[in-house]
Amino acid sequence: MSDANPMSFFQRLRFARLWIVLQFVLTLILTLAALAWTRLPDKHAWQVTLTLLIPLLLLLCVLELEAATMRKLADDDGRRANLLAGALSLLPWIAVAAAAWALLDWADDQIPLWAGYLNSKAGAHPRAATFTYDHIQRWLTELEWVLRWIVLPAKLIPFAASSAQWGWKLPWRRIIRFLWNWRWWLGVILAAIAGVWLPGHFFDKLPSGTVSAQVWHVGLKLAAAYLLAICSWVLVLAWWATLFAAKKHPPDEEVLVAVPVLAGPSQDYRSAKAEIPPPDLDSES
Repeated sequence: MSDANPMSFFQRLRFARLWIVLQFVLTLILTLAALAWTRLPDKHAWQVTLTLLIPLLLLLCVLELEAATMRKLADDDGRRANLLAGALSLLPWIAVAAAAWALLDWADDQIPLWAGYLNSKAGAHPRAATFTYDHIQRWLTELEWVLRWIVLPAKLIPFAASSAQWGWKLPWRRIIRFLWNWRWWLGVILAAIAGVWLPGHFFDKLPSGTVSAQVWHVGLKLAAAYLLAICSWVLVLAWWATLFAAKKHPPDEEVLVAVPVLAGPSQDYRSAKAEIPPPDLDSES
């Protein structure tokens, strides 16, 4: 598909349907493999070798899966890095996400302390009515949730998806301009609600009934949460690809500049013709 006629959101989903299916299937398989890895014994040398190699193989598979999905959803401008380079270029962004996640975990642990401090600094009436300890703690918790599930993904996904395309030869200015697109933020907000907030409420109610019924209920809730999370992830990647393709700008030398109609020479102008005055008849007489 040419840049002049970019694919729509649904066209991208249809075009990348194989990798979307693999997102659902391989993510589950890789998750189960990671859980099985934690059960491996380490009594023999070959078991220790497997314990060290399997995480690397699983990480490489995850990187390849995500990079290939991002590349399939996005446009190919003919300047892509190879798949392995694009997959490995995701590692620094994963490291940034992990560092930000750890910082948010630390902030989450500090929320009760901060809530108590802010509550103590408020006046007597606000402290009892509005700025109560419970209110401040809830506000800080909601703020931390927004930073974790909306702000952090919205800022990192464009950089990571672009790295999957072009490695480290990124269009930095174009990505930064893209971060100001309100439609992108709206898509991330909806994805966070559908993929994180809604599944989080599946387990608010304690299971009841027989043991078999409780197992079925928990299994169905886990399956629904998994499907919603993967759906939200795929849809937000497709949304990024759609908006990012629409935000392309031509290079500076290709930008057309409007020129006023009367700024150029008139049609009767002839540069090779010189105006020669007629001979002075009086001087010849």
